[in-house]
Amino acid sequence: MKKYYLLILISALLTTQVYAQARKVNKRNPTGTAAAKKSNPFLQKQFWLGFKAGTNLTQAKVQESYSVIVPPPNAIVDVKNYKNFNLTGSQVALEVTFYTKGFSISVQPTYFHSRFEYANRYEWMDANSPTNLLTLNYKQEQQTDYAELPLLVKYDIAGSVLRPFVQAGVYYAIQVNANKAVTVNGVDYASGGLNEFENDPILVGAEDLFAKNYWGISAGAGVNYNLGNVRLTLEGNYRMGMSLANSTENRYKNDRLAGVGDALDDIKLNNIVFSFGCLFPMRYLASGFKTLDR
Repeated sequence: MKKYYLLILISALLTTQVYAQARKVNKRNPTGTAAAKKSNPFLQKQFWLGFKAGTNLTQAKVQESYSVIVPPPNAIVDVKNYKNFNLTGSQVALEVTFYTKGFSISVQPTYFHSRFEYANRYEWMDANSPTNLLTLNYKQEQQTDYAELPLLVKYDIAGSVLRPFVQAGVYYAIQVNANKAVTVNGVDYASGGLNEFENDPILVGAEDLFAKNYWGISAGAGVNYNLGNVRLTLEGNYRMGMSLANSTENRYKNDRLAGVGDALDDIKLNNIVFSFGCLFPMRYLASGFKTLDR
């Protein structure tokens, strides 16, 4: 009987010693050895969830130009002058990303607000009296809101705490809202003197003038900074619209805009986008683990 007691005592001492040694190893390296990390697929994968927000600039690339006004022979008409990448828009997104072995697949539902503008000029002169002159200047600003679903593939270049990356993908956009503002000013010499004028802006809902949906491709680069178990990200992307952003069927259907001689051209929208985000890991949230294991 005493032998059994002795064996039990020896077993208890050995168990206590092994447990103490395991605790020391875990304190030095909670996730195990480097070799274990490399061989364990579970530690090489991560889900990220967070949000991003930022600003964007838009270019309207004309495919074909249209106009309502047919000028008389003695009139001068300037083509539409688009001012590209000069008005700031905004966007906010929810990011869901799966990472494994340097590559990530990311879905980022986004609310995207963009702005762009163009101007055109009409000038009429009396052939018999050149001093009788009328000049009209039109400034047209478009604002569009789309719910977008981008799908991106990322690749982490190198690094641990600070990680640069490149990415590329596609996006699909569904229209939420659109507005248009037209400002008209000019100079009238026909009344016998100099008469400058500016009309009140025309503000209209323009949902029918823009496409209900369109799609495009994007590519960009950025950097991730790991702050404990939180990841901060800063990125820039260039997006190229692949389908028309305007409605070809409803080009002339807004009476107020047609009345001031406006017709939306066939356009594709390109964007320069800057975003800042904050992401949280869905695994390894315990205090003993870090977002990066190597």
